[in-house]
Amino acid sequence: MKEISIAGVVEHCVERSDYPPEKIKQILKDEVIAVLGYGVQGRGQSLNMRDNGLNVIIGLREGSAGWKLAQEDGYVPGKTLFSLEEAAAKGTVIQYLLSDAGQKDFWPKLKPLLTKGKALYFSHGFSIVFADQTGVVPPADVDVILCAPKGSGTTVRRHFLEGRGINSSFAIHQDATGRAKDRCLALGIAIGSGYLFETTFKKEVVSDLTGERGVLMGAIYGLWLAQYEVLREHGHSASEAFNETVEEATQSLYPLIAEKGMDWMYANCSTTAQRGALDWFKKFRDASKPVFETLYQSVASGEETRRTLEVNSRPDYRQSLEKELKEIADSEMWQAGQQVRSLRPERQGQ
Repeated sequence: MKEISIAGVVEHCVERSDYPPEKIKQILKDEVIAVLGYGVQGRGQSLNMRDNGLNVIIGLREGSAGWKLAQEDGYVPGKTLFSLEEAAAKGTVIQYLLSDAGQKDFWPKLKPLLTKGKALYFSHGFSIVFADQTGVVPPADVDVILCAPKGSGTTVRRHFLEGRGINSSFAIHQDATGRAKDRCLALGIAIGSGYLFETTFKKEVVSDLTGERGVLMGAIYGLWLAQYEVLREHGHSASEAFNETVEEATQSLYPLIAEKGMDWMYANCSTTAQRGALDWFKKFRDASKPVFETLYQSVASGEETRRTLEVNSRPDYRQSLEKELKEIADSEMWQAGQQVRSLRPERQGQ
């Protein structure tokens, strides 16, 4: 276990070496891990656990797209691939990785199958924290645990195959068996985490929803789009606007930040770039901080979860989502991006 000191506060994080493969197998040797859902997290986590030698089964709606994909990945109907209900009945650890709206919808069927001593595992605090909206209130005699990778399930799987781990949060909401923490940490490393940082269900969901709507996805795209549009409106070509807005960020500067931090990235840019960044970052902070505060309050109050459940539960949700995503894909900025990305050496087989 590592200690890190940030802002005068010592934090403890569990590292992969604390839970080597033999320890994970010893803790989980009698468990049947039923993964309900085969979206990006369900797929990435289940494949990593299977590769780590754990007894993993998948629960899905038969005939769904996920059902076909799970079969392509080697899960066998009737042996390791079952209906949601049958997998939940067989599992001793239930990894509840349906969408948030899907968790609300399936909960009345799942709850009776959560018999004494089982563990209910989440990768997001949404359903538990906002139980007034979801109805998800687990029985008192089961463990309720969380391991939330700080990245897409695609990244979870990719890092695992590359021999790397991803940072994850973990939390214990309910310890009915006395084994909740060991189960949680063993599973957390088995799914591909390199480091596990302790949190609570409440803090995880509020930070996660804020981050997704903020700098991870919503805010960063909003900033990119604003800069791209300004450059285009002042006569810059589409390729130039895209290169200066997205390509240089993702292919050059962001990897430098990931390597050693913002200060190191600044130090490895031109003095002109340094001066401009230092002069302007506070202006962007001051302009955007009120928006982030409004966002945080919307998340903490439950307004964001209410909207998520409402919109994502509509019968035409998938069609509406595809329409919105297509509008982004067809926009000039991302059409330019498609052309620029096609020029990268790896796309040319070089």
